[in-house]
Amino acid sequence: MTHQADQFAGLSVALTTPFQGESVDYDRFREQIEFQIAAGTTCLVPVGTTGESPTLNHDDHDRVIEFVCETVAGRVKVMPGTGSNSTAEALRLTKNAEKAGADAALQVAPYYNKPTQQGFYEHFKRIAEESGLPQCVYNIPGRTGKNIEPETIARLAELDNIVMVKEATGSLDQASAILSMTDLLVLSGDDSLTLPLMSIGARGVISVVGNIVPQDMIALINAFNGGDLVEAQRRHHQLFRLCRDMLGLATNPIPVKAAMKMLGRDSGELRLPMTPLEPDQETALRRTLTEYGLL
Repeated sequence: MTHQADQFAGLSVALTTPFQGESVDYDRFREQIEFQIAAGTTCLVPVGTTGESPTLNHDDHDRVIEFVCETVAGRVKVMPGTGSNSTAEALRLTKNAEKAGADAALQVAPYYNKPTQQGFYEHFKRIAEESGLPQCVYNIPGRTGKNIEPETIARLAELDNIVMVKEATGSLDQASAILSMTDLLVLSGDDSLTLPLMSIGARGVISVVGNIVPQDMIALINAFNGGDLVEAQRRHHQLFRLCRDMLGLATNPIPVKAAMKMLGRDSGELRLPMTPLEPDQETALRRTLTEYGLL
């Protein structure tokens, strides 16, 4: 496994993007970044799915990446989402992130237009060859509409800059195939599958729930890496209930933004077409956070 990929093992947090009206709330954003750094998070992942990248305009997208890199100032890794269903646009975003000082780029599979496997390969190949950043292929067919097959990922692994996969298919078989065919660093794309995926060779997670309980996810990862399977299992079951009962309420990032609002760490504002939780869902979320010990 490459040295540059090893640096991203552990907890990466898919950051929410705090809003105040029509603008990004950079003061609140700074607080959230400092919260993650103090917790010991390995890597921050802005402007991904959780960061509401689909509703950020191009200027906001670039500025958020620049802001996170400037605020972090080398204290932790930064791996922004720079993917698109347009290869040219993904390349533009990636080059801007490179200029801003990002350490890697998260490349979601081209969505909606549903390329062939060769199309996937050519898309990621061009970005890898024209950017100096290490690339993490983000495979989430539930969002994009099409799976990047393990054989395609194995071909991509032969390219120098493609060093990681965010595995969000929900399939242990797919993750096992990737791990058996490549030396890529695999990161879980589903909080609740962190321990199962680590048990077959994944090295960490790009987490949503880490926005509110990064220390607990770090404790799970450290317990597994330290050989304490009983403690890792205990942490898994504790976090599983939170993930199931919070993240299952609505589409990400609606529930985690609502939770952060309840915890006084975000306004909870979303950009359309994302809408807030319904009152009964808010009641259920408050109960979940109380039972977990956060409220």
